[in-house]
Amino acid sequence: MLGVLVVVTTRSPGPGLLGAVGEVARYAASQIELAELDASRARLDRAEVLALRAQISPHFLYNSLNTIASFVRTDPDRARELVLEFADFTRYSFRAAGQFTTLAEELRNIDRYLTLERARFGDALRVTLQVAPEVLTVTVPFLALQPLVENAVRHGFAGRGSGSIELIARDEGSDCIISVEDDGVGMDPEALRAGPGDALSAGDPDGASAHVGLTNVDHRLRAAFGNDYGLVVETAIGAGTKVIMRVPKFRTGVRADGGTYGMGQNG
Repeated sequence: MLGVLVVVTTRSPGPGLLGAVGEVARYAASQIELAELDASRARLDRAEVLALRAQISPHFLYNSLNTIASFVRTDPDRARELVLEFADFTRYSFRAAGQFTTLAEELRNIDRYLTLERARFGDALRVTLQVAPEVLTVTVPFLALQPLVENAVRHGFAGRGSGSIELIARDEGSDCIISVEDDGVGMDPEALRAGPGDALSAGDPDGASAHVGLTNVDHRLRAAFGNDYGLVVETAIGAGTKVIMRVPKFRTGVRADGGTYGMGQNG
């Protein structure tokens, strides 16, 4: 019990008043239930964002710091630039506010991530970005792109030492289509459909991590925009991986928390 509705009257209540009081009580109860449902959804959204933050590879953070340290003596100016990129990346990724952001802000953080990875891998990491200017203001779930791009870097380089990544965001009528594709080792489609446990049993913790990250993003897209807006994954062992995300350009009740956008020198 959350509360009691009390009605005070100076005369004996008739059937009409009793019926009206009952309707008001039922309406109030339904609104309380809806508010609790909204609160539960918000808690779930926050939990899923926390799960995604936990997915950010600690190896990436450790390797980034090592890369920065290697530039301190040989190229101090470059080291300072990378320190700022690293600080901005972590500040954005672990920010407290908002379940949604703009595609522009997501791309800016992806640019920071790729700047740090390119400092580590050099020319071995080849990145192509094609982004239509008209989709930069599209609202997307916070950290929706990070798992896709990090997965592409992991699988694009696994056992090879070099790789290419292509990120495309294009306008398609009422929707925005975003794809992230790598030319790496690919994944087993059956294991991807079955779940992360299959990857772990096969001795592939990275595959399990990728599955969790992609599933998280897929769930958040469907919860925000409906079942027409999940992820589509095209992959096969030895054939690379392409992940396609579709989001509506406008959706009532879904808005970003604001922010500014500016690609870095390597964008």
